[in-house]
Amino acid sequence: MTETRIPRRRAGDRPPVITELLDEAVVQEIADQAWAALVGEEEVLVPLPGEVPADAVSSWVEVLGPWTGTVVLACGRRTAADLTRALLREHAPAELEDEDVADALGELANVVGGNVKAVLPGPSALGLPEAGTAPAPGAAADTCRVDLLWRGQPLTITVQGAALAPEHEN
Repeated sequence: MTETRIPRRRAGDRPPVITELLDEAVVQEIADQAWAALVGEEEVLVPLPGEVPADAVSSWVEVLGPWTGTVVLACGRRTAADLTRALLREHAPAELEDEDVADALGELANVVGGNVKAVLPGPSALGLPEAGTAPAPGAAADTCRVDLLWRGQPLTITVQGAALAPEHEN
């Protein structure tokens, strides 16, 4: 019986940072494909910065592998509701529940995250989508952020390395 081994970094090896593995153009292309497939081919994302409202909602998926971090989608509550209606189309209820919005944003984060994972080196795993307050980003060099407008409303997609836990003295 042969054993399959996953390559491991040596203790002294520096883990890769996301900016060495992909850039904003790649994230934009992944987002464009996800929007066309899920939201609609006529729906476009415009690469322009906009201020995400203070009432922002977020959904994210964790990527675990040679690079570890999260893919986060953040937008205002109105944008999240509009996205949910766009995804559900004629099946959208008259009154959206918070769970509907979390599921819709989670599906978008899952598809974008899965496609980000596909362009990363080595075997990686994708966590389940989560919604709420997004995890804190790690180092700036390990963060790739794309600011977009959808239907004139701002949203961001951030591919961010895991934040390092503060070191504790014993």
